[in-house]
Amino acid sequence: MWWLLTTVCLIQMFGNTFCLFGKKPVNPEANMNISQMISYWGYPHEMHEVITADGYILPLYRIPHGKNDANRLVQKPVVYLQHGLLVTASNWILNPPDKSLGFLLADAGYDVWLGNSRGNRWSRKHLYLETNSKEFWAFSFDEMAKYDLPSTIDFILKKTGQEKLHYVGHSQGTTIGFIAFSTNPKLAERITAFYALAPVATVKYTKSLMNKLALIPPFLFKIIFGNKMFFPHNFFDEFLATKVCTRETLKLVCSNALFIICGFDNKNLNMSRLDVYVSHNPAGTSVQNMLHWTQAIESGKFQSFDWGSPVQNMVHYNQPTPPSYNLTDMTVPIAVWSGGNDWLADPQDVDLLLPKLPNLIYHRKIPPYNHLDFIWAMDAPQEVYNEIISMMKEDKK
Repeated sequence: MWWLLTTVCLIQMFGNTFCLFGKKPVNPEANMNISQMISYWGYPHEMHEVITADGYILPLYRIPHGKNDANRLVQKPVVYLQHGLLVTASNWILNPPDKSLGFLLADAGYDVWLGNSRGNRWSRKHLYLETNSKEFWAFSFDEMAKYDLPSTIDFILKKTGQEKLHYVGHSQGTTIGFIAFSTNPKLAERITAFYALAPVATVKYTKSLMNKLALIPPFLFKIIFGNKMFFPHNFFDEFLATKVCTRETLKLVCSNALFIICGFDNKNLNMSRLDVYVSHNPAGTSVQNMLHWTQAIESGKFQSFDWGSPVQNMVHYNQPTPPSYNLTDMTVPIAVWSGGNDWLADPQDVDLLLPKLPNLIYHRKIPPYNHLDFIWAMDAPQEVYNEIISMMKEDKK
């Protein structure tokens, strides 16, 4: 019932505020892939494939320099952008160049790389596992931190010949950064600084509707959602879209679980870009990953995936309970931007996080910001991106 109520509220909000009934997408990027979007705005790009130690094949996109860069042959400092939960690398470039962090960094003189976590719509290939097998989907953010991030960063540094890079993470992108840089000292040494947008470690106080998922017992969770991809589009298309939403645009809105989970700030979102946001999101993840997040809500701890029994945990961790991640072990310099109205990275959880970061160099709380404002807000350049670029330039001195 709560899914239905939420959807009805979203329909009314979108319908009354945005006047999109019956309209088709007006922005061409709504039907483009990541490479096409970068080219559309006149930027150079490359696409590479990273193979992780456990066989996943991850597409990695590069914007090597700005659109009008006269010094394009000069080696530039490297920035890696890591997206959050249920999305892809496209989220860094969904707005026009003057509003998208990926483009702004390229124009500011950086070699920009956009990564994709396993399981999103662009990252569903493996060396030997079939995508429709449950084995392919047996991962959570544990594996993203253990395999995806080290493999990707290693690839970038080898390709560019650099020793270090700047790391920017949003949402789950910060989560896997916290894990990787606190458990892998050699990897941490290769990070100049960590820029964390809407950081997520513990989610004890989250107001996101994910906390409703946490009420579902694990066995029932798997019965409802299966053991492969979380939220395949046909779930909403066959139920909510056909029973509640009658117009084509509203079908897209109804099928968009991202706003339901992360919240929606209609005052600070460019509504003329709504078709782009909705067409690219949500982009999927594994059921196991979402189950891991519900475990985090239930326990209030920042720890590895609980395999469901002491015996299974012994097999995976050599101990009966999941090991905790120790944030005090992460010594990478970190700057944090958090939102006062963030459903997912709740201010109370952020307050618990900050004292545990031994090398916190900056924190700014933006009172009106919700979770998605950090990547899509119209004023994100003024509120966040310009500060990031200024800090990076200081590191070059």
